[in-house]
Amino acid sequence: MQGGMMRGMMGSRGMMGGRGMMNVSNHDMATYMEMFNRHTKIRRHVEQLPNGIRTVTESDEVHIAAFLHEHVPSMWAYVNAGEEVRCMSNSRPTMFRNADKYRRDLTITPKGVAVTETSDDPIVLAAIRRHAEEVSGFVNEGMPAMMRGMMGQ
Repeated sequence: MQGGMMRGMMGSRGMMGGRGMMNVSNHDMATYMEMFNRHTKIRRHVEQLPNGIRTVTESDEVHIAAFLHEHVPSMWAYVNAGEEVRCMSNSRPTMFRNADKYRRDLTITPKGVAVTETSDDPIVLAAIRRHAEEVSGFVNEGMPAMMRGMMGQ
């Protein structure tokens, strides 16, 4: 996607209506649910770095790639705004509360996203690694992994 289109999508999160129990817009929630429902069409590679992770998450389906293009910038917009998303993840609260202690880099690929997240803080680094595992679980298992995350398991 082009940069202007990306900014437009990020800006739309506040105009999409109310927020659900997880503090995300209805639009973001619909995106998450579609990705969970189509998780078998997503592939993910996680590379461990000394101070973080690099992930590549992609799909050959154009609309799923578009969801990936939208999802990461949307989540980072919440992080940057200090709006903690309460959802399906034991690691996200640490990451939201310590947003200034880790670096985030996003590359939009033709089929998805490449993300690098790093930190010199051992607690934040552990959360970054846990989050990579959680997302990989979502990609591999779909809804069952989401439900375990919601139940705090």
